[in-house]
Amino acid sequence: MIEAIHIGPDDGGALSSVESVRAFAGKGLEGDRNFREGGAKPGQAITLVEAENVEDVGLEEGATRRNVTVRGVALNDLVGKRFTVGEVECLGVELCEPCLHLQEMTRPGIIKELVHRAGLNADILTDGVISVGDEVSTLA
Repeated sequence: MIEAIHIGPDDGGALSSVESVRAFAGKGLEGDRNFREGGAKPGQAITLVEAENVEDVGLEEGATRRNVTVRGVALNDLVGKRFTVGEVECLGVELCEPCLHLQEMTRPGIIKELVHRAGLNADILTDGVISVGDEVSTLA
């Protein structure tokens, strides 16, 4: 289930928590820094992270700079698979590994703590609205 949604207008700025957001196929999330009218790069339309991993390393929701925080979903298992986030269909592209920017925004050592646990980069395949409380489900 989706616990939180965060978007930010620019790469370096703070992310804002929202209750819902409009997703556009191939473009990204409305109002987010990674939204591209001409088309997002593969795997950059939406990012997701597991709440359990965020809590395990002692970060606050949104601190990982991922768009969607979920609970009870094994995101690593979604690489290469189609799934829904609320009413929006997505495709898991690759793991969203932690980076130096994340470490600079949080604390030393966070990269090592979150290797292979920092989330999922995905493409958005259909337009729709994603809301806190929505389910994340794999497609057959």
